[in-house]
Amino acid sequence: MITKKQIEEVLKTIPDPEMGVSIWDLGLIYNISITKDTVSIIMTLTTIGCPLFDQIEEQIRKEIGKLSGVKKVDVELTFEPPWSMDRMSDTAKARLGFV
Repeated sequence: MITKKQIEEVLKTIPDPEMGVSIWDLGLIYNISITKDTVSIIMTLTTIGCPLFDQIEEQIRKEIGKLSGVKKVDVELTFEPPWSMDRMSDTAKARLGFV
């Protein structure tokens, strides 16, 4: 059975192409749900209109799809609530020079 922890570990390895920090540490992931063999992710971007969503989405689908038992990966983009730097992990803040 697929676990949220497994998915989180994968998301921690996927960098934001512009920032070089994982999408997990940036706080871009709002929700992860698992139904049988389908993983659904709700995420945001640091800015509305960021042209890199397709690239990020493709990498999420590819990497999570490698997990045993995953047959389908759905990625939904939302801007509610809007992303803010408060969502970043301490690791991301330190790496980007905010602490």
